[in-house]
Amino acid sequence: MTRLLLASAIFLTACIYKLNAAQTLRFANYYDNHMVLQMSPKQAQVWGYASTVGDTVFVTLNGANVANATVKHGSGSMGVWSALLPPQNAGGHATLEIKSHDGHVKLTNVMFGDVWVCSGQSNMVFPMYHVLNQSYELELSSHFHNIRFMAVKTSRSNSTLAEPAISTRWQMPTVNDVGTQHFSAVCLLYAMNIAPHINRPIGLVQTAYGGTMIEAWSSPDAIATCGLHDRKGAVVGPLELWNAMLFPLLKMTIYGVLWYQGESNSGYYQDYMCQFPAMIDDWREKFHAASHQQSSKTFPFGFVQLAAVKNQTIRVAMPDLRWAQTAGYGYVPNPVLQNVFMAVAMDLPDYASPYGSVHPRDKMDVAERLALAGRAVAYGESNIDFQGPIPSKFTLNSDHTLTIEFDHGNNPIEVRKNNGFEVCCSHLSNETCKFWQYSYTNITHHDQTSVTIDTSVCHGYKSLVTSVKYAWEMSPCEFKMCAIYGRDNDLPVSGFKASLPRHAV
Repeated sequence: MTRLLLASAIFLTACIYKLNAAQTLRFANYYDNHMVLQMSPKQAQVWGYASTVGDTVFVTLNGANVANATVKHGSGSMGVWSALLPPQNAGGHATLEIKSHDGHVKLTNVMFGDVWVCSGQSNMVFPMYHVLNQSYELELSSHFHNIRFMAVKTSRSNSTLAEPAISTRWQMPTVNDVGTQHFSAVCLLYAMNIAPHINRPIGLVQTAYGGTMIEAWSSPDAIATCGLHDRKGAVVGPLELWNAMLFPLLKMTIYGVLWYQGESNSGYYQDYMCQFPAMIDDWREKFHAASHQQSSKTFPFGFVQLAAVKNQTIRVAMPDLRWAQTAGYGYVPNPVLQNVFMAVAMDLPDYASPYGSVHPRDKMDVAERLALAGRAVAYGESNIDFQGPIPSKFTLNSDHTLTIEFDHGNNPIEVRKNNGFEVCCSHLSNETCKFWQYSYTNITHHDQTSVTIDTSVCHGYKSLVTSVKYAWEMSPCEFKMCAIYGRDNDLPVSGFKASLPRHAV
């Protein structure tokens, strides 16, 4: 009996030791079974915790030792280890293991592909089960076995966290799974649209929080670039989401970022002109540094330009924010926003959305447009016509009209309506026009590559046509019925404004 009790005690002690060992050696919490790690030519960084400082952690991939890491002092009682895996080709179903004196941990069904971080506010949070035709889209998603996703739990912090809270662990899309149903529609649909063209696994990391401003997602460095401004009524304070939901992800090697945010900053569009480029530059720098230079310093950054909201004529804030999203160019990429791409969504209103008109259900068109631009900008696919027509020349005519040429006359346009334009009239050639000084006008003529609008409203005392705007409203048109589109790609002209030659009509 004594021997039996002794054997049981030894067995129990061994079990407790193994349990403690498994708890002391581990990966950081967002490394898990079924995950996607960044493929070659980059090296995926893996890291985690161990209890014995100075110990060696052996990293094996499919049974072969590929890296060794020394456990270093961490900020708490646990030590920290990190390692770069050798560059891996696309594919996987790999087994990734770590071993040390503290124990042994194994991850299975690990894939190598491209990792995209999806961030922003409520339209990025907007889930798959709220989109139009959700049954079809969810069924379709279940066929993409090489797409894997995880979601960071909404949380905030006044100081930077080492690991994020996790709401959905890595998994594949499935029809009836709650994780798939609640995952970001724009993020997942983007991957579904781009996957057939890049032939590699795609990993998606959702870290988004509804109703939040860009300041909450910005680091102290980014905020210092543009200055910190008081935002009364903000859902989340400056830095709080950067600390809790973005900073903990920086050590991941990633391919790029998708962003859908701006509604909460629409009243502060002047600041956004600085804040958005500053945040992009800062994220790139910090992901690059924290991943040991593996995430590119110029990784592709895609965003959704703000959609229409209310079925009302509102000529400020939202259109100004759209302009600020392009750093005042009206298109991307541009000299300020390099390796940046976007989806124009102002012509995709959903005023009857049961989730509020600020949350349109048609995320499919948004994702298709974003993926088309991503194929060209993020993946360098040639001969992709991924932008709507861009104004390239403005000519004031003697018959009180203005001719606007698009794409230097190289690509055909389609005119679907004759309105959407405004001109500002002044008796001063250098006057900066306010929104109430603009007058609506119409297209009087068009050809294959240009439109001509009426400027006769400026004939008289205020005879100078000083500037022109297009689609400068919160909700400029009905569904896919703005004035001008590319004839061959069905993409709309983005809202723009331009100063005109300084002479009288």
